Amino acid sequence: MNIVVVNSGSSSLKMSMFQTRDAEVPMQAAWELEQDVDWQNESPETIEKKINKTLETLWQGERALLTSRDQIDFVGHRIVHGGSQYLAPVELKAEVVNDLSKLNEFAPLHNPINLSALKLALKILPKARHIGVFDTAFHSTLKPEAAVYPGPYSWYADLKIKKYGFHGISHKYCSDKAAQILGRSGLRIVSCHLGGGCSLAAVLDGVSVDTTMGFTPLDGLMMRSRSGAIDPGILIYLLRNNKYSVDELDHVLNKESGMKGIFECSADLRDITKAMLAGDERAKLTFDMFVHRLSGSIAAMVTALGGLDVLLFTGGIGEHSSYVRAAACKKLSYLNLALDEKLNDAYPVDTDVATATSQTRILVIKAREDWQIATECASFT
Repeated sequence: MNIVVVNSGSSSLKMSMFQTRDAEVPMQAAWELEQDVDWQNESPETIEKKINKTLETLWQGERALLTSRDQIDFVGHRIVHGGSQYLAPVELKAEVVNDLSKLNEFAPLHNPINLSALKLALKILPKARHIGVFDTAFHSTLKPEAAVYPGPYSWYADLKIKKYGFHGISHKYCSDKAAQILGRSGLRIVSCHLGGGCSLAAVLDGVSVDTTMGFTPLDGLMMRSRSGAIDPGILIYLLRNNKYSVDELDHVLNKESGMKGIFECSADLRDITKAMLAGDERAKLTFDMFVHRLSGSIAAMVTALGGLDVLLFTGGIGEHSSYVRAAACKKLSYLNLALDEKLNDAYPVDTDVATATSQTRILVIKAREDWQIATECASFT
């Protein structure tokens, strides 16, 4: 069985292929590639040629793994927002694809790109079964007290406005991996997915009970260029006083805020950390704000769980910034967790970096959304 995974980002396309004879998908992809794609400015025809040329390396050339495109059995697609109706992976028939376009306004930076990649893949690989795996699905288990916003109830009942949550594919994989690493079940886990987008999930025995992103991926933690949670009154003030149009404010909150908005010189935490260590005050403010909001939100997730067994870090920042992990854990020491500094600084992968005496385990787990999506596809056999 050959499973291709498609993960489309705002300016990139990641593809991988897993080969398996049964539902047990190997951890290592047989083939993977990431390429730059300008979804906004390149024509669909140009992007189609680019994707087709990339996929052709699977069945053409000296390193070909297949003899033709028809040997691809499944194509798994990461789709950010599944709304209220898509609570599990689904085969992407024509009616489903048409229905998904209605969700674009809920995740305008992500879903339109996901659908563009999906439609091109359907055209290039028409004989494969295409499966949609949704970032929101993992959080469909949130109870109403965690999911409903305290506005008019009609927002929830009529407009379907509620906390959907995101990064669910990553949070599910990492929470399952944590249980495997520790050899335990029934764990109370706070999963920290920290990358370009950042979110936390409170996971109780494999089930999401709360998360920081909300109706859209703009809510919650301070992020690379997204503001995260801010006082809604600020937005009313800015609009009422004609400081921004609605579209301009949308752009500022999503593209010009967060770490980029505060530091201004760069949105890359590596640059911010380097500048902070060199004495740059704005860099220090940016880093301290990020950690302050991160640690406070972790504490809120612990409340939802009624305690904490595991704090796990994943994503580009979560996996690679020992400074963020150390700073956050220092603020959270009252939760009976203690970080082993040597382990933390040793570029850990799928590793427990807590001290031997720490009552709470601290894990660094490599994000493997591609494997999780492939595994979901394999379940359709």
